[in-house]
Amino acid sequence: MKRLAAAGALVLGLLLVLPALASGAPRPKDTHLQLLAINDFHGHIESTTPGFITNSSGVSVRAGGAEYLSTRLKMLRERNSNTLFVGSGDLVGASPLTSALFHDEPTMEALNMMGLDVSGIGNHEFDEGLQEIYRLLNGGCHPVDGCQDADPYLGADFGYLAANVFFAGGNKTVLPPYEIHKVGNAKIAFIGMTLEGTPLIVTPSAIRGLEFRPEVVTANALVKKLRAKQKIRSFVILLHQGGFQNAPYSKGFLDPNGCDNLSGEIVAIANALDPQVDVVISGHTHAAYNCKIGRKLVTSASSFGRVVTDIDLVIDRKTKDVKSAKAQNVVVTQDVPKDPAQTALINKYKTIAAPIANRVIGSITADLKSSRDGVQNAGGESPLGDVIADAQLEATTPTDFGGAVIAFMNPGGIRAPLLFSQISGGEQLGEITYGEAFTVQPFGNTLVVKTLTGSQIQRLLEQQFTVATPPRILQVSSTLSYKWASSRPAGDKVDDSSVMIGNQAVDLFKSYRVEMNSFLADGGDGFSVFKEGTNQLGGEVDLDAFGRYMMAHSPVSPPPLTRITRVD
Repeated sequence: MKRLAAAGALVLGLLLVLPALASGAPRPKDTHLQLLAINDFHGHIESTTPGFITNSSGVSVRAGGAEYLSTRLKMLRERNSNTLFVGSGDLVGASPLTSALFHDEPTMEALNMMGLDVSGIGNHEFDEGLQEIYRLLNGGCHPVDGCQDADPYLGADFGYLAANVFFAGGNKTVLPPYEIHKVGNAKIAFIGMTLEGTPLIVTPSAIRGLEFRPEVVTANALVKKLRAKQKIRSFVILLHQGGFQNAPYSKGFLDPNGCDNLSGEIVAIANALDPQVDVVISGHTHAAYNCKIGRKLVTSASSFGRVVTDIDLVIDRKTKDVKSAKAQNVVVTQDVPKDPAQTALINKYKTIAAPIANRVIGSITADLKSSRDGVQNAGGESPLGDVIADAQLEATTPTDFGGAVIAFMNPGGIRAPLLFSQISGGEQLGEITYGEAFTVQPFGNTLVVKTLTGSQIQRLLEQQFTVATPPRILQVSSTLSYKWASSRPAGDKVDDSSVMIGNQAVDLFKSYRVEMNSFLADGGDGFSVFKEGTNQLGGEVDLDAFGRYMMAHSPVSPPPLTRITRVD
């Protein structure tokens, strides 16, 4: 009877277990791996510069900063001892003053303290050239500025991966193409890449002698090689290329965990990657999304450390392949305790940076504000937007710097006003400090000049009314003017006859040299017409152009808002 009872219990146990195994449920010895991922951190170590983001409830919250990101990572690590912290590029470069002044050494130190394991390379890591990447990784004082904080810089505790970046004319990558991490009884290959188009958005001298090869071909070749030679079955791509969610949004707002109408380069890339690729952690567009493209999990964690992507992988104990992958974009809210070690690091560099931040670069006669501050005319034109567009045009008008005749500025790139009464470093009323200007344009976008036809410019102006609701009105230089009407149908909002370039009606068949920043040049904010431009030339950082303009033209007054006119 006991044997019969035992047999019955065994059969019952098998009946309970077998359905779970058949359904793909995790086995007790499957490897459970947690990946925590960021992208496009851009040196935003301070908690004041990252700004706001909309959470999955549709509420705009202040987020980011190394103090809070570090705490959030520690909290997430408590969920799984098998955790790797990874990145997908642009962790440094185009950084706020507290990091940029020290060539991003503060950010590398902050990431060391957070325990970053590995990252793909981004385009902005190349801003100061390959030798500077090597220095940031290996340590040593800056060759020009030395060790500005009087302490030796010891380098990074993590590595960058650059599978598709080669020394020109050969087959040697400038950095390791992949890393293999063993967790439990499984091996996971991380392949890191930047976008093939990096040469179009980085100063040519910084990447001279380098070759950037196609992302898909590179990754698929490595997957095939690693499967054959090292029996790897689990693959994660750390790719600095991405996309955007687009309206209409399923929740009525841009959800960081949504995947609404995803567009951009990442869609075609993910579809073309080897089916053995399990996860693509993307970046570059500063967007947040959480998608399934085919059987691949594709994620992006916005920018500036405002979001960390929490990815859970279950790796089969026998096949060593990923059997399930899911992700959650976690907003790095500022309602958790600060990491005191990060606070000490930030305060150290802020103190040293103060004399630079407080340097006066010009003056204004009255407040310069933008649509972010609610200051614009009926057409969407703002005083600060005008000044920035004029500064960018002046920097790129000379033939050697692009020969631009008009300039565009995205309104979302203007992060703060310049206030006549603001005193941040002991300056006089109306004087503008470098730190204040940095707060206005903290992204470190580079100036880009492309050739567009008159017809493309008119289509670009119409895009302002289709990429967002309400319209997203680009700020323009004094050399461009036009009229539009809200009552006209989509695609025909702008009065074509009113579009003037240099006081002459636009010629649909004529080619014009047009300036925009690198964000817009890549189709940012949905302005895809910019991507159609040809004969691209990269230029200097936008803030440098703005500072030089302020010094040359001070005191600067709010210009008359007569470039963009709404007629109804």
